[in-house]
Amino acid sequence: SPAAVPSVRSVRVSSAMAILGELGTEILIPVCGVVGIVFAIAQWFIVSKVKVTPGAAAAGGSKNGYGDYLIEEEEGLNDHNVVVKCAEIQTAISEGATSFLFTMYQYVGMFMVVFAAVIFVFLGSIEGFSTKGQPCTYSTGTCKPALYTALFSTASFLLGAITSLVSGFLGMKIATYANARTTLEARKGVGKAFITAFRSGAVMGFLLSSSGLVVLYITINVFKMYYGDDWEGLFESITGYGLGGSSMALFGRVGGGIYTKAADVGADLVGKVERNIPEDDPRNPAVIADNVGDNVGDIAGMGSDLFGSYAESSCAALVVASISSFGINHDFTAMCYPLLVSSVGIIVCLLTTLFATDFFEIKAASEIEPALKKQLIISTALMTIGVAVISWLALPAKFTIFNFGAQKDG
Repeated sequence: SPAAVPSVRSVRVSSAMAILGELGTEILIPVCGVVGIVFAIAQWFIVSKVKVTPGAAAAGGSKNGYGDYLIEEEEGLNDHNVVVKCAEIQTAISEGATSFLFTMYQYVGMFMVVFAAVIFVFLGSIEGFSTKGQPCTYSTGTCKPALYTALFSTASFLLGAITSLVSGFLGMKIATYANARTTLEARKGVGKAFITAFRSGAVMGFLLSSSGLVVLYITINVFKMYYGDDWEGLFESITGYGLGGSSMALFGRVGGGIYTKAADVGADLVGKVERNIPEDDPRNPAVIADNVGDNVGDIAGMGSDLFGSYAESSCAALVVASISSFGINHDFTAMCYPLLVSSVGIIVCLLTTLFATDFFEIKAASEIEPALKKQLIISTALMTIGVAVISWLALPAKFTIFNFGAQKDG
C-alpha cells in the first residue's frame, strides 16, 4: 500500500559483505563467458575436421572419427558420389536457410524499430517525459528521470533482440554445417555420429549462453556509468534485454514452423502422389525447402527461444536483487549472483561435455540413452556443488528482500 512505502524507504539494512570481493566478481563472470566461447570454437574446429569432400581417408583409428576409413572403403564398395551428394544437399539446405533467415530478418528489423519506439513512448510518458529525478521506491535518495530510463530500456531491448537473432543464426549455421558430417560419420558407426552431433550441439549451447552472459554483463557495466548509485533504475532498464530476446524468438519458431509444414505437404502431394518420388528424396525441391524450414524453426528459432528464456530469467533475478538489501547497500557481488550462477554453469557444462566426447566412447546405439542420462546426473551433481560454493562466496550471511512494501528477511 502507498502508506507502507515511506517505511520501506527509511529501512537500511547493514549486512555483512560477501566473501567474494567485487574485483573477483569483475574477473570471474567475463572469464567464464570467454572460456565458454573459446570452448565452442574449439568444438567447431573439431567438427570441421570431418571432411565432406571425396578422397582417400587417412589410415589409423580415432575416437573422433576423422582419421578412419568408411565401412564401404574397407569393403571396397565406396562410391564417392555419396559424399559428393551429401555435400550438395548440405550446401542447398544451408543456402536456403541463410536466405530464409535474412529475408525474415528484414521484416523483424521493422518490428524491432516499431516496438522499440512503443517501449520508449510508454515508459517515457510515466512521468510526462520529465527530465527531473524522482524519489526512489525501495531505497532512499533520488533515482534517475523516467525519460532516461525509457531511453536505456529501449537500447537494452534492441541489444537483446540483436543478440537473440545472432544466437539463432549461429545455431542454424552449425546445424547445417554438421548435418552432412554427422551423416558421413554414421557410415563408420553410431559412436562417430553421436560424437559429431554432440559436439555440434555443444557449439550452439556454449555460444548462446556465453555470449548472452558476456553481453549482459557488459551492458550492466556500461549503463552503470550513467546510473551510478541508482541501482533500482539500472536494473529496471536492463529488463528490456530479456524482452528483446523473447520477442525475436517468436518470428523464428512460428515463421519457420509454418514454412516447413507448407513445404512438407507440398513435397508429399507433388512428389509422392504425382511423380511417385519417395518421401524425403532430395530430387524433390520441396524436400529441400522442408529441411530449410526445419533448420529455421527448430534450430534458429529454438536458439533464439533459449536465449530469450535465459535473458528473461537473469534480468528478472537482477531486478529482484536490485530492490533488496543488495541494491540498497550496493553489494555488487551479491547483486551479480544470478550471473555468477550462470558462470559456474558454463564451467560445469564444459566438464560434463568432456565425459561424453573424450572420457567415454559410445560403441552401440543402446549406449546413447545411458550416456545422456549420465550427462544429466553428472551435471546435476556438479552444479549442486557449484551453486552451494558460489552461494557461500557471493551472498552475505543475512539480507533483506523487499516485496511490495513488506520486508522478508533471509
